[in-house]
Amino acid sequence: MTTRLNPYLGFRSEAKDAMEFYRSVFGGELTSMTFAEMHASEDPAEQDKIMHSQLLTEGGLTLMAADTPNVMELTPGTNHSVSLSGEDEAELRGYWDRLSEGATITEPLRTAPWGDSFGMLVDKFGVPWLVNIAGTPA
Repeated sequence: MTTRLNPYLGFRSEAKDAMEFYRSVFGGELTSMTFAEMHASEDPAEQDKIMHSQLLTEGGLTLMAADTPNVMELTPGTNHSVSLSGEDEAELRGYWDRLSEGATITEPLRTAPWGDSFGMLVDKFGVPWLVNIAGTPA
């Protein structure tokens, strides 16, 4: 798997509807996981929210989205990040290290509940980044 660079959109509770809309526009395969499925929130109001959704098109487009937990701020117009994801740990950790220079780390790069290494930061120019390094398949 090559490393992907793609937009990651944030919503309060519209990620499912938004991604279904984008699938109707671009086609492709849509996968989604809820907060309940990933045991990502104890708030009963968040169980059906989308923790992660990914649209992959036959033409090679990738779009990701999630609902923002109620305890986190969400400002429309700034509800996007850039996602780097793949399997090449050395490459992705190198990107993480270089992006981290002067950045604000919002989630350290570490093993996530889904088994991958995952981290979040806002670079020195104010751009939010997500880095996901695929774990070893079971």
